[in-house]
Amino acid sequence: MPAPLFDAAVIGAGPAGLATAVSLATAGCKTVLAGPPHAPDPARPDTRTTALLQASVQLLRNTGIWHHCENEAAPLNAIRLIDDTGRLLRAPEVLFECSELGGEPFGYNIANTALVAALYRRANELPNLTITETMGAVSIEPGDTAVSVTLAEGTVLTARLVAGADGRKSICRSAARIGTNEWRYPQMALAFNFSHGDPHQNCSNEFHRQAGPFTTVPLPGNRSSLVWVETPAEAERLMALPDSEVIAVMEQRLHGLLGAVTCVGPRAAFPLAGMMVNRFAANRIALVGEAAHVIPPIGAQGLNLGFRDAAALADHADKAIDKGADPGSGGVMRGYDMARRADVGTRTVTVDLLNRSLISGFLPLHAARGIGLHVLRAAGPLRRFFMREGLSPQVRLPRLMRPTDTGTSAA
Repeated sequence: MPAPLFDAAVIGAGPAGLATAVSLATAGCKTVLAGPPHAPDPARPDTRTTALLQASVQLLRNTGIWHHCENEAAPLNAIRLIDDTGRLLRAPEVLFECSELGGEPFGYNIANTALVAALYRRANELPNLTITETMGAVSIEPGDTAVSVTLAEGTVLTARLVAGADGRKSICRSAARIGTNEWRYPQMALAFNFSHGDPHQNCSNEFHRQAGPFTTVPLPGNRSSLVWVETPAEAERLMALPDSEVIAVMEQRLHGLLGAVTCVGPRAAFPLAGMMVNRFAANRIALVGEAAHVIPPIGAQGLNLGFRDAAALADHADKAIDKGADPGSGGVMRGYDMARRADVGTRTVTVDLLNRSLISGFLPLHAARGIGLHVLRAAGPLRRFFMREGLSPQVRLPRLMRPTDTGTSAA
């Protein structure tokens, strides 16, 4: 019996891959998701959290995911930027409050483990989404009418469209013959959760320091997640310290903002790098998430960009299928590529400049950053525009990220 022909195959089962598979299935595509089994390792807990901005939360609502995890998420009602560089040219403290935009939270912060569990739960509910557990794809061969994907176990999947959500070393990207621009930063980030004595008031605090940002994001209760960027040598030193000494350094960095730090969770560290593809799609293969772009953990842009990839790809595939056309055609590939270029490119440049403005010794760059934050603090209309565009680029939102969409076609 010949293998079934799917409308779409998603390779990779991280949050971006799961969101892509659910989005494509919700949009009406017969979809297969190929990725490792969902088996969290207690010995290596995932310490990361994700700050989901408004459009990403709306995507989860429209695709039936949000009710599976909303009780484990904390709202983001305010974002505070604090210049802690100690330099002569310092920027003012700037507070962005959701009340300026009507009162809806900027988004929600959630543990990656809770988010992934909710994505899997919804994926298993969709009748036109097949989940194939695999150790990975070993061969991807684009053809004139379909793509053949050979898995490590010998299974062959055939689909008219492949969504590559297989990370920074993407085999899908190689098969599509898509090049990249890559760069590294002289920084490492520590990520872990911690408990504190004073309430966080659902406010995220981003301390801008010479080594990089030190950012707390609220979790339910008197708990927050932390992304702490340092030089590699300092990051390695901090990773080796006992909890009590890490807590002492944290309390210095926080300047008493959250009261006493009462305990810290398991720590993880990773080097900071950047990457962006030359094209987002080619040869029936569309790239999403970190297969397409990697940016430092600043401004909660990383996974939110991946979710916009997922929604945009579902948009283009859905329109093709509605017309009886091929969801992996050259027209769909070009449309998806054009849809993602401006959004990803703009945010990659913005995050890169902000990060480099912190670690650079170039005084005019410090002055420009300070002036920009002075203007944002003083000019209400500009500040509100900045907040709206940072949360969700309204003119480019795909259908599944719009509040008016119910997203129930595949329920």
